[in-house]
Amino acid sequence: MKPFTYERASSPAAAAAAVQHTPGARYIAGGTNLLDLMKLQIETPLHLVDINGLGLDRIEATSEGGLRIGALVRNTGLAAHQSVRRDYPLLSRALLAGASGQLRNKATTAGNLLQRTRCPYFYDTNLPCNKRAPGSGCAAIHGSSRSLAVIGGSEACIATYPGDMAVAMRALDATIETVRADGMVRSIPIADFYRLPGNTPHVENALEPGELITSVTLPKPVGGTHVYHKVRDRASYAFALVSVAAIVHKDGTGRVALGGVAPMPWRIQEAEAALPNGARAVMSRLLADAKPTHDNAYKITLAGRTLDAVLTQARS
Repeated sequence: MKPFTYERASSPAAAAAAVQHTPGARYIAGGTNLLDLMKLQIETPLHLVDINGLGLDRIEATSEGGLRIGALVRNTGLAAHQSVRRDYPLLSRALLAGASGQLRNKATTAGNLLQRTRCPYFYDTNLPCNKRAPGSGCAAIHGSSRSLAVIGGSEACIATYPGDMAVAMRALDATIETVRADGMVRSIPIADFYRLPGNTPHVENALEPGELITSVTLPKPVGGTHVYHKVRDRASYAFALVSVAAIVHKDGTGRVALGGVAPMPWRIQEAEAALPNGARAVMSRLLADAKPTHDNAYKITLAGRTLDAVLTQARS
């Protein structure tokens, strides 16, 4: 690990200012992703700004009937919270499908949203990776791509977004609240938060330099049956090959988001109109622009079968 300096932030705006004005600065809270990458010298921040003391660890009801989740709420606490389990069980189930109990005890809401979209080649510093070294190339394009994106990728990157929580939050229409270095705040719908790789795969989200996530807001509960199903190579501590986050109402309508298939949580709301007609009708629209490789073409079939199982479970 390379040397770095460290400070504890006194306020959200002060933290944002410190990161914006200090070259090579990064935030640290749980550190479950950042510290791993620092040890491998894939991430080499020169300065760390600790935000753990900012009081952003509360879960509160909003005046609109929704829920505001502080950026520093740990995954374990969020999954176990009474309001989340009762009104947003999709989120609770997605969180419990991720990582391990030990990591969930440390991982934060904001950190979970910001974990790097990555593939095995991202970790191998002997091979080119446009995320790790922009412009160097993508070793995955002509390499082993079994676990990688079938849709939303580009000639520069076909890595998949690895998280579970954000897939559920995409189905729930979450909004991400931030503060900038000048103290200005803004709200970013999660539909606009993540970026497809295009020619700049190292730019993964809509945050500006130094901008700090302070909370995530969920709208009022939408009811229905909530199901999160994750297909992976082993029963725990593995990223999804395909995951399905679904909310299904009695009349057959609902919402669907996919994980494990794209560089971001994948939801095409126009496809949801086909939910009453079954999984095949939804998938024909949801993955209409898929460009799978020889290694990962199975994901299209797997996604359809997983959604069919989820819809059967929800309707029963």
